[in-house]
Amino acid sequence: MKRFLIPALALFLTLPLAAQARASRTDGAAAADAAFTRIHEAEWAWRQKEFGRSTDDGDFSSRTRLPAVDAESQQARLERWEKVLGKLDRIDPESLSHEQRINYRIYRAQIENLAAEVRFRSYEMPFNSDSSFWSDLSFMAQGRFRSEDDYRAYIARLRNVPGYFARQIVNLRAGLARGFSVPRAVLDGRDVSIAMIAEAKDVESLAFWKPFKDMPVSISEERQRVLREAGREALREKLQPAYADLLRFFREEYVPGARTTLAAEAMPDGKAWYRQQIREYTTLDLDPEEIHRIGLQEVARIRTEMDAVITETGFKGSFAGFLAFLRTDPQFYVKTGEELLMHAAWISKRVDAQIGRYMTLPRARFKIIPVPDDIAPFWTAGRGGNGTYWVNTYNLPARPLYNLPALTLHESDPGHALQGAIAAEQDAQPAFRRENYISAYGEGWGLYCEKLGVDMGIYRTPYEHFGRLTYEMWRAARLVIDTGIHHKGWSRDQALAFLRDNTALSEHEVTTEVDRYISWPAQALSYKLGEILIVKLRREAEETLGEDFDIKAFHDTILNLGSVTLPVLEEEVRAFIEESARKAGRTGR
Repeated sequence: MKRFLIPALALFLTLPLAAQARASRTDGAAAADAAFTRIHEAEWAWRQKEFGRSTDDGDFSSRTRLPAVDAESQQARLERWEKVLGKLDRIDPESLSHEQRINYRIYRAQIENLAAEVRFRSYEMPFNSDSSFWSDLSFMAQGRFRSEDDYRAYIARLRNVPGYFARQIVNLRAGLARGFSVPRAVLDGRDVSIAMIAEAKDVESLAFWKPFKDMPVSISEERQRVLREAGREALREKLQPAYADLLRFFREEYVPGARTTLAAEAMPDGKAWYRQQIREYTTLDLDPEEIHRIGLQEVARIRTEMDAVITETGFKGSFAGFLAFLRTDPQFYVKTGEELLMHAAWISKRVDAQIGRYMTLPRARFKIIPVPDDIAPFWTAGRGGNGTYWVNTYNLPARPLYNLPALTLHESDPGHALQGAIAAEQDAQPAFRRENYISAYGEGWGLYCEKLGVDMGIYRTPYEHFGRLTYEMWRAARLVIDTGIHHKGWSRDQALAFLRDNTALSEHEVTTEVDRYISWPAQALSYKLGEILIVKLRREAEETLGEDFDIKAFHDTILNLGSVTLPVLEEEVRAFIEESARKAGRTGR
């Protein structure tokens, strides 16, 4: 070994001092990069197996289990993540290569948030008015089923639902006992998504049955028959009784025992927990008072733009009168869910005609489908991602067409569906980045895309322009309402009135949205704060680069980063602006 090292050392010593320093820095970065890579790769592999997402390690059993959610397992995870943080502490981020410094910052924040969730025992409140552990299970049926093993693993998970629910109920009881629960004020009717499964007469009508409808031809007809019967038995004898037990607990214990306060800060360790939620969802360390102030400023600015659009329409009444007109005039509403889906598809195709001028497109495409019936009553108007744009066709009088262009831009292309597809294609990035979703970045981009629709010519009437502004106002109002409820002591009626009086959202949407903010603190803050930064950065790029500004390159810079924190986004886009200015000879002008 020495006879190979000595010539290498001799060669190194013959280099000029500056070259020796550069070589040392390169070697140091390589060593630090390797140490960091070992840490995140080991933890990520463990995490995938821990949460039952491991599919390529040859361990079939890891695919048959639902995640362990009991307190003991949660504490074991916390110990693991604290050890990871200790290892990260021993790495100087400045010693890493540029790309690995980004990875380090994203990964460290990810682990800090995971650890904080356990420290605050957030697992004792595993649902809100928007999403829940029981409704999330139905997404298992949307996976890829290509082999008999895939079906056997799925059936095993279905059979594990009773134990999984029993452990979740233990956690929910612990939360109730210490006053850490979803507020009682937003729980009425939330059991419908449980009841629809528990009380279904035919298990083949459930979303869980979907994988068995069209099975791969590579599985023989006899094996298909056996698998279908096993699936039917698991749904009827395991899954439905588990939902029935959960329904009984929800109605008889959880709802009567839920806290009567609204504010996150009113719960045990509530102030610290709310600040942690703000850090997780916004990636910023902002005080609730500051966020509230930003929200009020944005509300005032957008209201001025809304008034100008009302004048453009020729409407002579008050702002409240215009909102009443929009909420009730039949011209803005469809009669069937299929009509709404067709309008969404038409908007999406008009976007397709323009989008290539604004960003480099991913290979993946998306489908447009209605929101599942069991969750539609309390879901938002739509949601995008994972190759799908879900459009809520429940309660059509609450789904105005003037909002649909903004919704489609946000949820499909160039919003979530496109952003998620591009993030998945960043093969050079580690899996913890490709498969991660940072709300401030993703929702900020989605809201920015609504505004980008103006450049793209997607809004054809003043009413659609007002719909875009009402969506922007909706996100600005979230800054005010979320902090109002969880920090300033607002009542539910106060929050409802603020959203109702400032937007053209339907009464159904106003109610479901406010209840979402009450039960899911801080998530709603991510949209506007992320969009404000992207708009600010674009303005800086346009002012710095003038006629050399390339909007496609600007967007590609943002999208190719994948999902990042807002501080990282700001630094990387500013670096892009500086480099573009240098290439254009604009530095020093």
